[in-house]
Amino acid sequence: MLARFGEEPFARQSLTEDYELGLRVAELGGRGRFLRCRMQDGRLVATRAFFPSRIGAAVRQKTRWMHGIALQGWDRLGWRGSAADIWMQLRDRRGPLAAILLTLAYTLVVMSAGLWGFVSMGLVQPPQYSPVFEVLLAVNFIGLIWRFAMRGLFTAREFGWREGLRAMPRLFVSNIIAIMAARRALQAYVGTLKGAPVIWDKTEHRDHPALSPMHELAA
Repeated sequence: MLARFGEEPFARQSLTEDYELGLRVAELGGRGRFLRCRMQDGRLVATRAFFPSRIGAAVRQKTRWMHGIALQGWDRLGWRGSAADIWMQLRDRRGPLAAILLTLAYTLVVMSAGLWGFVSMGLVQPPQYSPVFEVLLAVNFIGLIWRFAMRGLFTAREFGWREGLRAMPRLFVSNIIAIMAARRALQAYVGTLKGAPVIWDKTEHRDHPALSPMHELAA
């Protein structure tokens, strides 16, 4: 692998070098496994670090992931492999498009709230929806509830029901962070196309689970 892709295991110019390494290994015929293991005391075997708690740091972290996987990965890795591989690559690189759709969706939510305010004041007639549109709204609402439920349940399983409840409204915060990160990622990517150097924007993690009150109580 070193002879084919260079003298170093990680690509210096890649913003998501671990992600790229995994795809390179798969390209050479290697196989990966997702392991979910626990120690004898029930704790998961995993790298423990909090996602940045400040908006600025969170946006920088998300920007690097989006730039490295969705935009830079397209250039460096292309579209290769089986239909399943390409499908997963498409899912990995949907970040900028998802941010655009989220922006449009939140804009429509605000416009709809304003419209219904005008309806309640009798200034305009309520809109008439077709049966097909009503079915689409119902299906999307069910999907939203399902996503909230899965997010809350899996978080509660590891961190308790209080964190499970907090995880659901944080979905909206993560969407806002994704929108802000997409703009910065596109700006950075366009800059590299014009000759600007690739900047690996390291995120400082000021918080760590070992310092949290939850860890102290558990100890």
